[in-house]
Amino acid sequence: MDASLITPGPPWLPADVRDSVGSTNAELAGDPLPWRVVTAEEQREGRGRLDRAWTTTPGTSIAASVLVPRPARAPLGWVPLVVGLALRQALTSTSGVEIALKWPNDLLVPADGDRKVAGILAELTPAGVVVGTGVNIDQERSDLPVDTATSLRLAGAPGVSREAVLTAYLRSLATLLGNLDADPYAVRSAYVAACATVGRRVRVHLPGSDLTGLATGVDADGRLSLTTESGTHAVAAGDVVHVR
Repeated sequence: MDASLITPGPPWLPADVRDSVGSTNAELAGDPLPWRVVTAEEQREGRGRLDRAWTTTPGTSIAASVLVPRPARAPLGWVPLVVGLALRQALTSTSGVEIALKWPNDLLVPADGDRKVAGILAELTPAGVVVGTGVNIDQERSDLPVDTATSLRLAGAPGVSREAVLTAYLRSLATLLGNLDADPYAVRSAYVAACATVGRRVRVHLPGSDLTGLATGVDADGRLSLTTESGTHAVAAGDVVHVR
């Protein structure tokens, strides 16, 4: 990836582009500066939620982590959701592919069977929130580790510039984080409108139990509102499956 083509501007620091790292989140946490960006051609030990592995094939994807300040007014639970919204805007604007959000941290391609094109992992540190993103850009089906994954190429958009996607993402993220403090309701409304989980019947895997019901919204703290036979639940974190 060409660092000179990643040009989001302030408040972002110049992107730190590496050939190979274990984890971009770990690299960033080791030198935590607000608005720092670390991206790598190859990520060997990346992690998703629940410590799932996320590795990258050089030249075909984006593995990037950023450090953003804690929101001044909004709950922390909204940071990964806003990251998803910013990444969705970037992918749609650069590729033309319709992207849907799955609460709390996945981006799906509805036209490709709701396969996953990107994922997010947020980690709170004393310096702020480290947010890692993995985005499949130019892989063929045989390059992907599971059948539930896809890429922009497979979704009908080959040759999308990774630098353009990363630049658009960083610009959108800085704007949305500012909006989150200035007008939280507007950002929450935009997220819910883009979230394919809301209005769907879902199963949420929690430690020691599962909940199945209708996802009716996202509350002011970023929690998923779930209506089940036993009542209404506010789910702060969990592994969500859309029930067909």
